Amino acid sequence: QVELVESGGGLVQAGGSLRVSCPASGRTFSRSPMGWFRQAPGKEREFVAGVHWTGITTVYTDSVKGRFTISRDNARNTVYLQMNSLKPEDSAVYYCAAGRPYGAASGPYDYWGQGTQVTVSS
Repeated sequence: QVELVESGGGLVQAGGSLRVSCPASGRTFSRSPMGWFRQAPGKEREFVAGVHWTGITTVYTDSVKGRFTISRDNARNTVYLQMNSLKPEDSAVYYCAAGRPYGAASGPYDYWGQGTQVTVSS
């Protein structure tokens, strides 16, 4: 059974930083893209960032470029999202996801975690 379990969310003031992590179990994703999505209340889930299985190529949605960094540790089967200069509009449930072997960093994504809440106060 595949499991992706996010951790590291919480409450932070605007301008602060958080790092969310997502170890995967049940199978290895060392040859699959991994990514982060988020969903705010009343809004659709949106793509935030993705990383190629090699870790070399990353993609970001425009609103987080220069502030967020996605990375991965294939030995630990884990993906991370470092979030700096956080803004209230970054508040959402953040989900990690894993894609198909040798897929693109932009997806598609087939496996999902349960999400972790990130709240940024103004």
